[in-house]
Amino acid sequence: MNSEKELQERSGNTCELCGSEENLSVYEVPNSPTDVAETSIWVCNTCKEQIEYPEKVDANHWRCLNDSMWSTVPAVQVMAWRMLTRLKAEGWPQDLLDMMYLEDETKEWAKAGVAESQAEAIIHRDSNGVILEAGDSVVLIKDLKVKGSSMVAKQGTAVRRISLDHENEKYIEGKVDGQQIVLITDFVKKV
Repeated sequence: MNSEKELQERSGNTCELCGSEENLSVYEVPNSPTDVAETSIWVCNTCKEQIEYPEKVDANHWRCLNDSMWSTVPAVQVMAWRMLTRLKAEGWPQDLLDMMYLEDETKEWAKAGVAESQAEAIIHRDSNGVILEAGDSVVLIKDLKVKGSSMVAKQGTAVRRISLDHENEKYIEGKVDGQQIVLITDFVKKV
């Protein structure tokens, strides 16, 4: 039996990541160990395109990982972990990553494909140079006038569960007094 046939049977002829039944093909997971059937997954064109072209990623499409991350197939677990890691700045993927369990060798495999992309990732730092991550809490270190409103965010205000700007290391987002605003990292301190 060829690997394509095995993958169709294993997946029930649906995308192993999102469950779609259209435009399916074999995707070999990068940085994989040897055996082809065990290091490949059966995916739809939408998932495949978003995996291969990070600029085309639609974060809401990947909410399907809430189910597929529990697959018993290591290749599916690896791709779920990699996509959740890529999207963790969105906030909700971090919660899924916290729940996800991988065997040690599977986690090593998953991390092998992420190392090179993280080297070029933007790093957000607070006013003291401490690295900020999505979901962190920060405190304002000075009063800030909010552009486009009469609101002033006061020094000492805590901003919880921040999200990061993917294109500029100086910008983060968070809620202040119930309003979502963009903050400059030079004016915040990690709690």
